[in-house]
Amino acid sequence: MTPVSTQDLQIWSNYIKSVCGNHIDGNKAYLVENRLFPLMQETKSTSWLELYSKVKSDLTGTLKRKVINAITTNETSFFRDSITFELLQYKIMPDLFDARQKQYSNGEIPIRIWSAACSTGQELYSTAIIISEMLEGKRQFDVRLLGTDISDNVIAKASYAKFNQLEIERGMPQARLDKFFIKDGNLWKIRDEIRAMATFKLLNLLEPYYFPYKFDLILCRNVAIYFTEEDKKKLYSRLADALAKDGFLIIGSTESIGDLCPKLKPFRYVRSVYYQLG
Repeated sequence: MTPVSTQDLQIWSNYIKSVCGNHIDGNKAYLVENRLFPLMQETKSTSWLELYSKVKSDLTGTLKRKVINAITTNETSFFRDSITFELLQYKIMPDLFDARQKQYSNGEIPIRIWSAACSTGQELYSTAIIISEMLEGKRQFDVRLLGTDISDNVIAKASYAKFNQLEIERGMPQARLDKFFIKDGNLWKIRDEIRAMATFKLLNLLEPYYFPYKFDLILCRNVAIYFTEEDKKKLYSRLADALAKDGFLIIGSTESIGDLCPKLKPFRYVRSVYYQLG
């Protein structure tokens, strides 16, 4: 493998930040080397600069998408960080259900949820499963979940809604597996009633976007850790703009918004922290 020089790393770092927001500093040459070397081989490039030139000159955008798919981190699992899902089950969703029932006295009651940077869908489907359990037999709620990610590979997998045994074993309790999944060859397919609650789309969180409604709940966990301080401010400001006035934002358990976005105020529930517009 050809090592990435300091100059080449700077070029790639600038490009990667421009297409997906991930900040790669001088200590992460290994990240570029390990993740993009297969693309160097695929394109028969003899240097990192040649690969960069091919990516930039590819008018189809295919190589750009391959760079994004390779460089973005898609670590996820079902019910990852159990305290987050306890927060959803015992605090956030009951509060939302109660508030929306008072707001909508007649007809269906809409609940809109956004899993930003949803990866292969485990976070979104875990949320949908909890909500389905809580609303069993209550038909008046119209719950819709949106999953977005910058990687088209993971969006395709999330939409496919099938998971292998290893993915299932990482966090999915047996009782929920039996109830919400069906065996499909060597894979496990989430049941249609859960899949029907979800929509997935490609989206870059640092580029302008618009939604026709505000979200009651936004999950954006372990995303900002890859961004610069300036991009974190941009991210949280846009999430705040997309949030309903009494909506909830959940970020990663090791993350903190602090003074990055004055519009969002932290609140504590047992061991968890969530944010609302203040």
